[in-house]
Amino acid sequence: MLIRVATLKQIKAGKVTLAFRRWRKPTVKSGGTLNTAIGQLVIEEVSKATERSITKAQATAAGFESKTELLEELAGREGDIYRIKLAYAGIDPRETLRVDKDDLAPVLKRLDRMGCWTKDVLSAIKHHPRIRAADLAEKLDCEKDWLKTNVRKLKNLGLTISHEVGYELSPRGKAVLKQLR
Repeated sequence: MLIRVATLKQIKAGKVTLAFRRWRKPTVKSGGTLNTAIGQLVIEEVSKATERSITKAQATAAGFESKTELLEELAGREGDIYRIKLAYAGIDPRETLRVDKDDLAPVLKRLDRMGCWTKDVLSAIKHHPRIRAADLAEKLDCEKDWLKTNVRKLKNLGLTISHEVGYELSPRGKAVLKQLR
């Protein structure tokens, strides 16, 4: 679930508590969390809605001036409308992992199970930090979508940092790559 940075800041400040999306099936679930650019969000509730059931108060809680503005945002998209109640939960736990260089054995074991691509991707990020994912994928001779999916796996282990453009290794990622060589 992608959320604009301006909206994320409003969620963190407690000004926005709802989001509305059109989905064929929900991409988040009640009780789950979502790691974002501003930290972790908790997904308190996901429920189906209809255009008719959305109120002005809900539109405002989603950061819109009016129900009409919210419906215009949803127009032209396929799927059912879902109302997502969310809140700021705190810092992204991956931030703490990024600097943790102690006891890397479990991470190395996990990377070994994931396959040899992990070393190749980490090396490519080290040598080409902050370049577009499409360009990095070309250097690795792989599909951009495959690369992005797998970099997320490395990010979840605290090994990479995503930027507006490209990636770089975290301190933990540098330590792991050093041990992989």
